[in-house]
Amino acid sequence: MEIGIFAKTFARPNVEAVFEAVKDHGLNCVQFNFACAGLPSMPEQIDPAIVKRIASAAEKKGVTISVVSGTFNMAHPNAAVRDDGLRRLRALASVCSDLGTAIITLCTGTRDPEDMWRYHPDNSEREAWDDLVVSMSEALRIADEHAVTLGIEPEVNNVVDSARKARRLLDDMQSMRLKIVMDPANLFHPGELTHMREAFDAAFGLLGNDIVIAHAKDLVENRNGIQHVAAGQGRLDYAYYMQLLREMRFRGPVILHGLSESEVAGSVAFLRGKLDRN
Repeated sequence: MEIGIFAKTFARPNVEAVFEAVKDHGLNCVQFNFACAGLPSMPEQIDPAIVKRIASAAEKKGVTISVVSGTFNMAHPNAAVRDDGLRRLRALASVCSDLGTAIITLCTGTRDPEDMWRYHPDNSEREAWDDLVVSMSEALRIADEHAVTLGIEPEVNNVVDSARKARRLLDDMQSMRLKIVMDPANLFHPGELTHMREAFDAAFGLLGNDIVIAHAKDLVENRNGIQHVAAGQGRLDYAYYMQLLREMRFRGPVILHGLSESEVAGSVAFLRGKLDRN
């Protein structure tokens, strides 16, 4: 396993400076976001010259683009919004090979019309699931066309809010191009942290063989509920998390996110310590 990071953790004026910051922190791989190149995260069109510049900058700095962020609200209540996201996904998928990656992360979405990471009570309705399935079916056609893998992760505020629902979606789609981004910090509702290992076991039992990317952040619980913090600053059982990844023979990147640049060095050291002990 190799430690990586969300490239947009580093706010820099150009991609060359972003990749330099990645290397300065002793890291060699990233989850790339087109915002690092001054574009929307999901561009409508991507100039080949920009793609070439990104790939060249990464190569010169010795940074691997392991995965690209392609998140949009796949369960948005407005079909036009979902269709626009799919058009943008096609543009992004078309340049992945030029960037040296074949993995795109997705968001299974929410019925909240403004924020794809915010919970909405209609997320559990059949219509939300059906809209997600329609979006995912088209996304997988795009993935087949461009030979990329799509990664979803269960998140408590999204339609796929549990490992069980993620397993259901994998089974419904029946596609080798649909895989899992494992981020256990996203599995917990308030009051559930005392059952952390049981939740880990259940998630890995259902999804472990389909993990393509692992994410690394942390969580705490307070009067405001579950709050996400930088890896090593919360209650996540990282020793057990790393143990389970090894037991599943996971060899992909472990990508840090949900942290500020000032927290990167501490989280890298923390995660390296956990990897070295396993």
